[in-house]
Amino acid sequence: MIYLWFVLAGLVAGLCAGLFGVGGGMIIVPALIWILSYYGMSGEIVPHVAVGTALATIILTSISSMSAHHQRGGVRWEIFRHMAKGLVLGSLVGAWIATLIDGSDLQAILGGGAFLMAVKMLFFPNQERLDVTPPPAYQQGMAGVIIGLLSAIFGIGGGSLTVPYLSQHGVPMRQAVGTSAACGLPIAIAGALGFIWFGHTDSVVADSAELLGFVHIGAFFTISILSFIMAKVGAKLAHALPAQTLKRAFGVLLMIVGVQLIVSGL
Repeated sequence: MIYLWFVLAGLVAGLCAGLFGVGGGMIIVPALIWILSYYGMSGEIVPHVAVGTALATIILTSISSMSAHHQRGGVRWEIFRHMAKGLVLGSLVGAWIATLIDGSDLQAILGGGAFLMAVKMLFFPNQERLDVTPPPAYQQGMAGVIIGLLSAIFGIGGGSLTVPYLSQHGVPMRQAVGTSAACGLPIAIAGALGFIWFGHTDSVVADSAELLGFVHIGAFFTISILSFIMAKVGAKLAHALPAQTLKRAFGVLLMIVGVQLIVSGL
């Protein structure tokens, strides 16, 4: 029965990613917290497994999105190269920090992240600043460290952080989105590997055949495949449905989810 819930989570995450351009992590993390808690996983590791698994699922969707944007000339590869090392370092450090945080505290932090994401979606749309030039390479690398660290803690691909950073530093929006899609791949790979490595010594993890470190193997495969398929469906529906109205509704829902995670985690 638990796999039916994984299927539903993958369908919804992929659809929302395609419709609204948000990473599936903001859907997958709360969904996995609820699903795994309901089926009796220890509350001490549920948030960690939710984040680690969400990062792992982002690998496949990042490859797909990056390829699509590259074919349209939307990836600034020189910026990606400057940021990539920082993204990897930050993601590994973020995974390490997350595994040191108590389960209930991490859940509250994740709820706060969802709430802030909702506020940004509803009230602070991304804007271009084409009157400035991109910062020097070392600053892009430092930005990568910060973006990677926060993304690994919250289980997201970093688009909500990378796109505003790039668009405010002289990168046209289309290229900011495409470059952000590419940046999601090192975040997802390094973050997932970090959660696998730092979680493999946990005693609860060691007793479970379903877990590879803090990554749930069954959830990873199920959600990855379905979110990959549904993201394409969502992208097509975005052109046929009132996407802006739906985005506002999604922002309100995300705000409610964030508050619920905060309250239940405290």
